[in-house]
Amino acid sequence: MDRAQKTDLVAELKGNFGSTSVVIVTRNKGLTVAQSTALRNRMREAGAQHRVYKNTLARIAAEGTPYAGVADLLTGPTALSTSVDPVAPAKVIVEFARTNDKLEIVGGAMAGQVLDADGVRALATLPSLDELRAKIVGLVQAPATKVVQIVQAPAGQLARVLGAYAAKDAEAA
Repeated sequence: MDRAQKTDLVAELKGNFGSTSVVIVTRNKGLTVAQSTALRNRMREAGAQHRVYKNTLARIAAEGTPYAGVADLLTGPTALSTSVDPVAPAKVIVEFARTNDKLEIVGGAMAGQVLDADGVRALATLPSLDELRAKIVGLVQAPATKVVQIVQAPAGQLARVLGAYAAKDAEAA
């Protein structure tokens, strides 16, 4: 890799750090190509990215970003996972690490705060961005539904009373 390619890679990674909300560092201890591909595919499905970078280039790219704290975690064969949704990559990585002992969670960073491996696992237990949106929509819609039911209830009761009187008059006639 020549100097121009390294500069381009650092600029790309710095831009990635600027548009992401979480960075998770993992250590690969002998993952096969098939296992790495499976992990990347799962990350892609979750809207995240998992990529191996040279540690020195990743340290340079992290300087001056909220993720500068991950520079200390970049030792050995590492990979970086990034995403706009902070929970999605954590869920995928924790699930993959649970079934594969060759992937070690080192730590990460979110919103300028450095996370250890336990912090990443705790992040994975949170609901995802889509789940939170669905809950908010449900909470917003619930009062509206109740208001409609309350508004319609008197009209329904009035209709039933009038129906009962009509049935009583029909029987009397």
